[in-house]
Amino acid sequence: MELIITSMVADKPVVIFSRSTCCLCHSIKSLIRNFGANTTIYELDELANGQQIERELIQMGCKPSVPAVFIGQQFIGGSNRIMSLHVQNELVPLLINAKAIWI
Repeated sequence: MELIITSMVADKPVVIFSRSTCCLCHSIKSLIRNFGANTTIYELDELANGQQIERELIQMGCKPSVPAVFIGQQFIGGSNRIMSLHVQNELVPLLINAKAIWI
């Protein structure tokens, strides 16, 4: 994982790289927040180094670059992957294991 991204996701149960104008990003943020998850959100269009972070996400294989969801410091995927995990009832266990939610 790239150095900047590694430091941004360190010690955080859930990190979402997003763009404030992206409707898919909004949906994924809402979904995860609705579980009561402790999330850290980075809006790339509002950060001075947002373009550099976006390049690193693309180098890691994030296509499109946002939303990019990390759970327990591991890159999980974008909107399709998160929705698939949710439909398969696998998202909540990931959030619990990362100590993002307590049920």
